[in-house]
Amino acid sequence: MKKLIKIFLTVCLLAIGNVSPAQTISDFMKDRFGMFIHWGPVSLRGTEIGWSRDKEVPISDYDSLYKEFDPVLFNADTWARTARDAGMKYLTITARHHDGFCLWPSAYTDYNISHTPFKKDVVKALHDACKKYGIKFCIYYSVLDWHHPDYPIHSAHNGKIDPAANMNRYVTYMKNQLKELITNYDPYMLWFDGQWEQPWTDSLGREIYTYLKKLKPAIITNNRLGKEFAATSNKAIDVSKMIGDYDTPEQVVGKLNMETPWESCFTICHQWAWKPNDKMKSLRECLTILSKTAGGNGNLLLNVGPMPDGRIEARQIKQLEAIGSWLKINGDAIYGTKGGPYQPNNDYATTRKGNKLYLHVLNTDTATLALPALPGVQVKKSYIQGGDPVAVNAAANEFHISLPVSRKGQLPYVIVMELNQSAENLPLIK
Repeated sequence: MKKLIKIFLTVCLLAIGNVSPAQTISDFMKDRFGMFIHWGPVSLRGTEIGWSRDKEVPISDYDSLYKEFDPVLFNADTWARTARDAGMKYLTITARHHDGFCLWPSAYTDYNISHTPFKKDVVKALHDACKKYGIKFCIYYSVLDWHHPDYPIHSAHNGKIDPAANMNRYVTYMKNQLKELITNYDPYMLWFDGQWEQPWTDSLGREIYTYLKKLKPAIITNNRLGKEFAATSNKAIDVSKMIGDYDTPEQVVGKLNMETPWESCFTICHQWAWKPNDKMKSLRECLTILSKTAGGNGNLLLNVGPMPDGRIEARQIKQLEAIGSWLKINGDAIYGTKGGPYQPNNDYATTRKGNKLYLHVLNTDTATLALPALPGVQVKKSYIQGGDPVAVNAAANEFHISLPVSRKGQLPYVIVMELNQSAENLPLIK
């Protein structure tokens, strides 16, 4: 019996190892919604992580904050449970941001969590908590490090190259840390950043990408190992130049794209790291972003910034719980769907699965919506997700939808349109 069990486990491990990269990224895109977490000693100042170093916070002060970083109320279980309750399927933690501080006890630098008063391994705690709550665990890692002596630039606000720096030694340092992270924490995905500075090249990006795929063939990476990415400008990218598995528009919903996987990252407040009294996005705004993202065939990575004591603000948790409540009703219109066939706009977005076309009503102040008709398509049945029937009439090459008066001025909601054919095979409406 023991021999049979051993053979069974071996077969399972081989099967897991043989999952194709294409299948892995396909599964990732079905998740649609994840939690981003920007956190570190800088939360003691309430300024932006990395970027406030040598600006709002002097370098000597910033680089010494770890000596007083003691987040005694940090609870990885609470963070992972909050993500689950929000309907999020994966979680990405800033294990190392541009400031170089490591939230795990790295063997390759003393500038890490084990040298703080807190001492505990944050990355391991989150890995274990995510496993407990069925959340895919992912790690953010910046390719630049303004703190490290071998990285040639030492400030976001002073691009002077340090002649004593050594990029070859620095890349070796990176590889050692990345191997450490993969070996010790087995992340589902690695989220890179910081590749825009001159010392980092596409050649280095390809070298790291190849190195990672040898360490763990199934691992996913975003495209910020290279220079080609949509970023805050939401530019169209040349996929042939992309280094990574998916594109990363930032603080903007990506364009409808059925070919190239993408994930938009947004802050729930204004700043990535915690800021006292930071303005928070409304629930309507968060739901609109989520619907538009899914409608464009992308994922949403929504960021929270925990406080210096380790807690996520109660108001942020409340907002996330409200998103989770909405998803309990409307999740079928988000998870595992395809975007399109209509371009998302300020009035509506659409997703599709099987023979169902999901109409996300974003402008709830209007009484009717008109969608271009789909050739040969008939709407057999239409209703609010989890609610009452809705009238959809085909006339003059349009679908006219009469919106319920009871929903006027309310939060976005979803109308299900059951079609006479597969919605997934419909061509995009330009």
